[in-house]
Amino acid sequence: MEAWRTVEVAACEELEGPSEGELEAIRAARFSVEAVHEREAVTDHDVAAFVDVLATSAGEAGRWIHFGLTSSDVLDTALALQLRAASDQILAGAGELVALLVRRAREHAETVCVGRTHGVHAEPTSFGLKLAGFATEAARNRTRLHGAFAQASVGAISGAVGTHAAHSPDFEARVLARLGLKGEPVSTQVVARDRHAELLSAIALAGAGLERLATEIRHLQRTEVLEAAEPFRAGQKGSSAMPHKRNPIVSERICGIARLLRSYAQAGLEDVALWHERDISHSSVERVALPDATILLDYAQSLIVRVVDGLVVDPDRMRANLELTHGALYSQRALLALVDTGLGRDEAYRIVQRLSQRAWDEGVELRELLGAERLELDLDAIFDEGAFLRHVPELIARLDRL
Repeated sequence: MEAWRTVEVAACEELEGPSEGELEAIRAARFSVEAVHEREAVTDHDVAAFVDVLATSAGEAGRWIHFGLTSSDVLDTALALQLRAASDQILAGAGELVALLVRRAREHAETVCVGRTHGVHAEPTSFGLKLAGFATEAARNRTRLHGAFAQASVGAISGAVGTHAAHSPDFEARVLARLGLKGEPVSTQVVARDRHAELLSAIALAGAGLERLATEIRHLQRTEVLEAAEPFRAGQKGSSAMPHKRNPIVSERICGIARLLRSYAQAGLEDVALWHERDISHSSVERVALPDATILLDYAQSLIVRVVDGLVVDPDRMRANLELTHGALYSQRALLALVDTGLGRDEAYRIVQRLSQRAWDEGVELRELLGAERLELDLDAIFDEGAFLRHVPELIARLDRL
């Protein structure tokens, strides 16, 4: 309602009719939420009730309040003010997350861990490189959010059905300039709702990015993996029944929030198609979806920042997990080395597959098994861990662009 008042006052300030004394009375006019609700019980119209209360507070000057405006002029322009204010906080949080992920990626650039595909050990990688991927995604989401908030923070003072019959486009431009807003080029009494759908979609994408990171942390914290874990505060309890438990509850909470954010994106898309110049089927949806989505994303960002900042990383466990398959992680390097000696790819593949499965199943080192085959191979080169990390500094350096 305070945003509504800001719009009403700005419109009055661009009218030709009010005297300076009347403008002072309009600027001084106030309302209470309780008074508006009491009046709405009579009018059954929220903006009309608000205008009645504000105009009464302004005395005789109140006749200029809402002069030539329709409810959507006030509602949509005030919504733009609210979205702009929300964007300041959300974009600050998005930027904080990017900076934090970049810092921790650099910190762990040389921390070697298992890379997994399908949940199964694949080849060694760098934990810093993992985090670098999340950092670049977070930066894309920051960019998407910035653009989505900017294009949705748009006002309109175009009157009933958007014809500017009561006030000219120039009047609209002057009012919006006072508010620091851009205008909808052609409104239909309302600002087009594809704008808000784009914003809710960007918020859902940002939530999905947080969920991807939170899911990774949940997997890494599993007892069988335990390579990284959420911070666990002194005095915290993981379970009411089992004192040993330390659960990834914050990451799980983020994953749940992401589900809600996706549902709001769907609701935003449903709001795009309105009847003719407008109806209000979008209104009840937005009054839940836009506040909830912005609040939830801001909250989820603060949660993931807490988790990433305090993330407990265990390089020794990462090293132990690298040994679980007894060198089978080097199978591609062995395959390529055999092909390089002149063997056909399929023949080389069959040899390495057979030996890798023996290493994995029988607990015998793949290097030992390859050596026993008396193949002309440089085993030191094949089992060189540094081969997997030689380009990591170059990839981590790309984070400077963020």
